[in-house]
Amino acid sequence: MMVENLSPPLLEARQVAKHFGGVKALRDVSLSIRQGEVYGLIGPNGAGKTTLFNCLTGLYVPDGGSFIFAGSPLAADAPHEAAARGIARTFQNIRLFGNMTALENVMVGRHLRTRAGVFGAIFRDPKTRAEEAAIQRRAEELLHYVGIADRAWDLANNLSYGDQRRLEIARALATEPKLLCLDEPAAGMNATETAELRRLIEGIRQDGTTVLLIEHDVKLVMGLCDRVAVLDYGEKICEDVPAAVQRDQRVIEAYLGGGHLA
Repeated sequence: MMVENLSPPLLEARQVAKHFGGVKALRDVSLSIRQGEVYGLIGPNGAGKTTLFNCLTGLYVPDGGSFIFAGSPLAADAPHEAAARGIARTFQNIRLFGNMTALENVMVGRHLRTRAGVFGAIFRDPKTRAEEAAIQRRAEELLHYVGIADRAWDLANNLSYGDQRRLEIARALATEPKLLCLDEPAAGMNATETAELRRLIEGIRQDGTTVLLIEHDVKLVMGLCDRVAVLDYGEKICEDVPAAVQRDQRVIEAYLGGGHLA
């Protein structure tokens, strides 16, 4: 973990609100994520964590508030717009192209940063072929980076659960994000896989990518994150360094006595 980070905010959420009928999923949530940190977002089921992710990444349009990303307003009305700005994400429920290989899945993510248009795809000029070769090389590098290079030619459906999680991260990294948003990446993992995931996230941060992490494994969050925000019933009830969050009485009450924070 980083002892101190005085970098300017990479992302600011300012009083973000989202309603579904009479249900207030987010109630004026504000937070600030600094460049180069791992920032945790925790809370009980239904607290609004994934809703905030969906507003940030263009799946939902907020009913109030705003996001500032890399110093300018972010108004992503679709996921590809957020990705183009430098925000990538994984999902709580794995969303891979199951009948494509691991390598092809990562190459799909990489195409966001390519330049060949329709004519290049049709006529297959040398520039386009060179770019496609570069896409494959980068995809291979990312599979090696997340530790599944030996599964490059396996269908995504045939990968183990843990390897599918790693593949999702590789595909997200292929978009060259400034901010990587991980939605419960340790869900369903055993202790060994979770330890490997922690090392991977630490490496991603060390290589310059800021990480926003939703996770129910509070032990992982408290050991990995520089700062943590806690949502409860759509409201932010705490934001601080992990040690302070663990002692906060509102957080203890949200987790039914604090058993999950031990």
